[in-house]
Amino acid sequence: MPHVIIEYTDNIKERANIPDLLQKINDSLVAKGDVFPIGGIRSRAIELKDYRVADGTEDDAFVHATMKIGAGRAEEKVSAAGDELFEIIKDHFGELFKERYLALSMEIAEFTRATYKHNNIHQRYKKENQH
Repeated sequence: MPHVIIEYTDNIKERANIPDLLQKINDSLVAKGDVFPIGGIRSRAIELKDYRVADGTEDDAFVHATMKIGAGRAEEKVSAAGDELFEIIKDHFGELFKERYLALSMEIAEFTRATYKHNNIHQRYKKENQH
């Protein structure tokens, strides 16, 4: 963990450059190797075709990010990572935000119960760090 899920309305797809956003997100999280193990980082995006914003009379758009993390990290590190991630999102959509109605939001969901994982990607990074 973390897993970052970006939901975005299809009316911004042409200008959203979602692959670039996902790269920026992963780069930010990878740089925090003391907080998040690299082998657990995942980001993905879901294009929304069925949605309604406000009263539905305008072609409003939104992007909502959810960062899911396991429990046990220091609050100040989680907050710093969240702050940085939201700044990345705001910067990424900065021009589009100036040109149209767009709502940006993000939440951090910390699991309080045990999560079920089966992941051998961590092994690759442990091997790389041994050389």
